[in-house]
Amino acid sequence: MAVLRPFDKLPELNSATILLVGAEGGPQQQLAEAMLREKKDFNINIHLASSLPLPPERDHLRPRIDLIAFVIDIKSKYSLKNVQASLAYVDVRFFLGKVCFLVTGVGRVNSCSVEMNAIWKLGEDYCSPVIFCELELEGIRVATAQRLLRMLQICAGRVPGVSALYFSLLMRNSAGD
Repeated sequence: MAVLRPFDKLPELNSATILLVGAEGGPQQQLAEAMLREKKDFNINIHLASSLPLPPERDHLRPRIDLIAFVIDIKSKYSLKNVQASLAYVDVRFFLGKVCFLVTGVGRVNSCSVEMNAIWKLGEDYCSPVIFCELELEGIRVATAQRLLRMLQICAGRVPGVSALYFSLLMRNSAGD
């Protein structure tokens, strides 16, 4: 069982790494491409995984992961169960501001298979922000990519005076209002 740890590797100079876990296929790939198209002053590495644990044979090649975004498709109960199972392979120190839950498909609430309370409870239980979006719409996908890039920049320590934990607390407090 390979557990992801936030500080087991040294950071790379002028770069940050995000791991997108969950909902296989188009939306996850399109979000990654939107993030790469955005203008930024640092290098970004994006790794996609359908679930955790990651294969251990490539661990020595994998860079330090600065942010994990668990992608939950609101139309699929399997998506939520997959994310819940994957959480067991994440070290608790990641939940100090380096994890978020990205809920997709919120524009189609009538075809919702996942209970919204279960998603809110997941965010509360793991002290992590929940971000709702619709990745099939270009404008919202770009805005979500920009938001994740800003979060990644903070989690990688590239914003002076703001830590990942502090930012996570701000996100959680604003979500409750």
